Amino acid sequence: MQGLRIDKWCWAARFFKTRSLATGAVDHGKVRCNEVRVKPAQALKIGDVLEIDNGATRWEVEVLLLSDHRGSASVAQLMYRETQASLLKRQQIEEERRYFREPTAELKSRPTKRDRRLLDQY
Repeated sequence: MQGLRIDKWCWAARFFKTRSLATGAVDHGKVRCNEVRVKPAQALKIGDVLEIDNGATRWEVEVLLLSDHRGSASVAQLMYRETQASLLKRQQIEEERRYFREPTAELKSRPTKRDRRLLDQY
């Protein structure tokens, strides 16, 4: 395979649940190839470095395999290798989340008067 659409690869590598979400992310600049903003039809090659932000997590990965078929998660992880800097940064963010929980994260809906008072106490 010579090249593959970047949105199709991001979907097949399981960074996004649907291909349309992957296409939208690439369109809005959430996916960069070799530090350059690209379009969804950009041809991806082995060895390219992608910066992917799906809203919850940010990755920096090197492309190892090209595939347009979405397989299991274990197969998808063979398609890329995460850079050491990205891995350390994700671990640091996870550690910070473990020790500091956002006070509003536990609220299910709009805060009540009692909830606002409790938030003001913090």
